[in-house]
Parts: sequence; structure tokens; C-alpha cells
Amino acid sequence: MAGGVPRIFVSHLAGIAVFDPGGDYVGRVRDLVAMLRVGQRPPRLLGLVVELSTRRRIFLPMTRVTGIQSGQVITTGVLNVRRFEQRPTERLVLGELLDRRVRLLESGEEVTVLDISVQQLPARRDWEIDRVFVRKGKGGALRRKGETLTVEWSAVTGFSLEEQGQGAESLLATFEQLRPADLANVLHHLSPKRRAEVAAALDDDRLADVLEELPEDDQIEILGKLQEERAADVLEAMDPDDAADLLSELPEEDTERLLTLMRPEEAADVRRLMAYEERTAGGLMTTEPIVLSPDATVADALARVRNPDLSPALAAQVYVCRPPDQTPTGKYLGTVHFQRLLRDPPFTLVGSMLDKDLQTLTPETSLPSLTSFFATYDMVAAPVVDESGSLLGAVTVDDVLDHLLPDDWRETEFEESAHGPHGPAHGPQESAHGR
Repeated sequence: MAGGVPRIFVSHLAGIAVFDPGGDYVGRVRDLVAMLRVGQRPPRLLGLVVELSTRRRIFLPMTRVTGIQSGQVITTGVLNVRRFEQRPTERLVLGELLDRRVRLLESGEEVTVLDISVQQLPARRDWEIDRVFVRKGKGGALRRKGETLTVEWSAVTGFSLEEQGQGAESLLATFEQLRPADLANVLHHLSPKRRAEVAAALDDDRLADVLEELPEDDQIEILGKLQEERAADVLEAMDPDDAADLLSELPEEDTERLLTLMRPEEAADVRRLMAYEERTAGGLMTTEPIVLSPDATVADALARVRNPDLSPALAAQVYVCRPPDQTPTGKYLGTVHFQRLLRDPPFTLVGSMLDKDLQTLTPETSLPSLTSFFATYDMVAAPVVDESGSLLGAVTVDDVLDHLLPDDWRETEFEESAHGPHGPAHGPQESAHGR
């Protein structure tokens, strides 16, 4: 969604219609789903509860909302019709946060929550609850008397996880502060039961990031304890190469069942990767590098590089191809490195600044050859091109390292980071073991 989205009060969203990109009716908004966070940090808005014409209520992630305007919600058209189930760390904004008694931090005065506003963060897909509309005095939302005012979320107390006495949820909220690799560290050392509880409470994107950092056995265990529809959602949120690696370790019938539940375009990428040998460029590559047409500008390229969901390795360069602009593409023309993008004016066409001398990889390139390539050319990512000249994807140096290190390298790292001065905080670790 474009930047500069206005603030929206949730009372205006209750009951409004939801449409797909073609203008077809999908359902109506019945609630909003938010995740409370530690302290006074504004909650993250995860998505909408939408009631279909069949009366089934489903979850619509905010990442699949392309517009909220003129009393309607527009979606990407891709919906998961699994019945909505609320998770332990989630709160229904209309059902649980409105008409709530909270306190103003400055005066200590008790007030009633009448409405809550949400806003999209600049240059990101994330949405947050940012302000609260309250009425002073005693009584619920139906009471007409008393001064009303709008305050920042951080100006009130009474919503947070700690104040609600949610012991397990406070632990989960503490985990939110950790990087995926550090949270994977904590999960790895939990009991299987506790690990499953935490995994079930994490949102799909967060769990996907953590799974990518866990040892193979833990990945399989966690995925196996999820409902199949949710497991498919988490696999969709993972990088395609990591999802392919995980699925390749499952029994064939389980793999096929999960692929069938995934969105067709996501499943197609994973199937394509699974067709290659594991320790080759085709088996290690991601199918989601930055691909631009030659008439794109430096400004276009930098806008793509700024995507916070990209790893630093993938953001280090863009690949220029004739359309289509998704892998497998038309003819690969060359690479433009990030440093070159910073040196040229924003209006410069990327087709005029290609590095055509960079050697490309074939999907059959072996792991030893990949290692030599990255060492020789000091690269952090490299294009994988088939015999017809089409870009298939890109291999990043972190994927190469994953396969060069011993099978138990993650376990070794976990032990070192748990005791080293720069590892994850001992608080979450000790809390996890002490429960």
C-alpha cells in the first residue's frame, strides 16, 4: 500500500465490505486481530477477521490488504478460507479492547476506551495501533457524559501483557525482542511440549523466520505439530529454498499434501527447487531475487532494495532481464551492484549500467565450484542461469556456508551463544527452563 496512508479508526471498519481485485464481494469485516507487545510498545495489527457469505469467519492478513478506502477493503484476491482461530498472544480489537477501563499514565485517571486508531508504518507493510480515543469518568462506552480525548497508545496503561498477568504470554512477548537466530536458540533448548506451545503462538512470518534458523530435526518436529493448513501457510512465508529443503526431509505423501495446500504460485517455486540436486546451485538458490527490466531506473532499483524483508545478501545487487520480471524470466542481461546504484543519478536506466562480465552459475554447478566462485570474486550473491539464458534464481553466500559447515554447526552455535558475552540474553533462556 502506498505511503502516507491516513489514520483509520477501527469503529469505521466494523461491518464494511471486502472485495477482491476484480470487484467481486468476499465478505464483511467483523473484527481486527492485534498482537500486544512488551511495555508500552504499540501493538502490531496482524489482520482482519472476515465473515464470508457462508457465515464462516476467516483470517485476512494485513499483507494481503491492498486498500482501505471509501468504506471498503480491497484484497490481493488470495484468501485462506480456513476458519479463524485466535492464538494466545492475539487480541480482538473490537471484541476485547473497546469498552475497556484503562488509566492515563500522566494523571492516573481511569478512562473508558471508545475507539482505537490504526496506521500503516511508512515504507513498510506493517500496521500498528497508534492512538486510543477515551472518555473520562465512570461507566462504559454507552455513557454520554465525560470529557473525551485522543491519546497515544503509550499514554495509557492497562492493556499490556504483564498487567493482564499472562505469564506464558509475557514470555512470548519477551521472545519478540530476539533475532530469529536467537529465538531459534531458545526454542531449541525448550522441552518439545513448550516448543510446540511457543511455535503455535507465533505468527506465520515470525515462525517461518525462526524455522529457517533451526536444526533439521526441530524443523520437522514443529511443522509436524501444526495443523496442515497452517503448516502450508508457514511454508509459504519461508524462503522457497528453505521450504524446499524442509519438505525434502518429509515423507513423500506428506510433502505432496502440504504442497497441494499451498498457493499454486508458491508451490510451483518450491517444486522447481526440489527437482535439483541438494548440493548444487539449483538446489541452493532462491527463486526470489530482485529482477528488473532494462528500462527500470536507479530509483526503481533502490526502492526494491529498501524492502526490509530482503536479506542483506539479496539486497546487494539486482538482476536485469527481459520481461517477465519473475523467475524463471526472459533473457538474463546482467547484474547491477548496490554500490553502482548509489553512484548514479536516480533517473539512470539500469540497462545502461550492467556488469556483463560477472560469470553466471548453472543450476548444476557443484558446491565446491560455488565455494571457489564466491571466494574468487568476493561476491555475496550470484545469478543462476539455464542453458537458454533465462534467470532461474540466485545463490547467496549464507546458503553456501550452511552446506559447508558440519551438520551440527547450529548446535555448536547455540551452545556458544548461550554462554558467550554477545549471545542472547539469559533472561528468556532462564525463564524458558524455569517454567
